[in-house]
Amino acid sequence: MARARTPRTAWIEAGLHALAAGGPDAVRIEALARSLGVTKGGFYGFFADRYALLEEMLDAWERDVTDAIIESVRAEGGDGRDRLRNLFRIAGSQAGVTTAMSTELAIREWSRRDPAVAHRLRRVDRRRMDYLRELFREFCRDEDEVEVRCTIVTSVWMAAHFIAFDHGGRSHDEVESMVLRRVLE
Repeated sequence: MARARTPRTAWIEAGLHALAAGGPDAVRIEALARSLGVTKGGFYGFFADRYALLEEMLDAWERDVTDAIIESVRAEGGDGRDRLRNLFRIAGSQAGVTTAMSTELAIREWSRRDPAVAHRLRRVDRRRMDYLRELFREFCRDEDEVEVRCTIVTSVWMAAHFIAFDHGGRSHDEVESMVLRRVLE
């Protein structure tokens, strides 16, 4: 009986896990094949080389952390405040949030050394901020206030993964809820 071919998506997912764990240098064809329990020969049926895999990994990351989330929020509908609540819920409840953030941080670090990755990261950040602006503008008419709220939301989201806050008896989730209430006023 012939063995089923390892799907392209499995290589991309394994690459993203390796990236999250050790940065772009950890994304090695031989190591990915071992992690998938296959030979590296199947890799070349999908990708010309390691660089092609890295590009597809970045494509998948961009799609998953930006486009797919925005599409999900839009599909749920509602006004700007409702969609912001849904955005926070969806982004915060994604399967593998810890891995997703590890991947995000690895890509941010990688972008410091690779201009093409930096360009892509700026595009993703711009798309995220543009979407936040769109939502906040539905109930904030002051452009300065829109920008402040977008910056607060983005900063809190990133900082929460770097800082071990002591919230004075409140849980992290309680504080995030308070921040959400504040920016939605």
